[in-house]
Amino acid sequence: MGFNAFDDFMFTAGPVFIFVIFVIVIGGIIVAIVKGAGEWTANNSSPRLAIPAQVMTKRTNTWGGSGDSSAHTDYYVTFQVESGDRMELKLSGREYGMLAEGDLGILTFQGTRYLAFERKSIAD
Repeated sequence: MGFNAFDDFMFTAGPVFIFVIFVIVIGGIIVAIVKGAGEWTANNSSPRLAIPAQVMTKRTNTWGGSGDSSAHTDYYVTFQVESGDRMELKLSGREYGMLAEGDLGILTFQGTRYLAFERKSIAD
């Protein structure tokens, strides 16, 4: 295989490689959009529930922030309901800051969408 044969191969394979990468990236974007739309639809068709619950744990997930890009933080709280089942819901930073582990109250949610938590004192 001479130098010209290698150049010919790279000239032919280069565009194919770029096309394959393009298809993978676009495919990933389409999958993410479809998944998000499916979750949104499922949440909208779910009933709004308000049930007694306790805040069990809180966690954050920080991503990005390398180079000149800013970091982003997602906030999650795990609630335990009277049956003993637990669910982790994503909250805004403001709502996250208002809750403490051990809080008791009424959790309002719709599917996987957090709506509110009304704290109740033990005397209530």
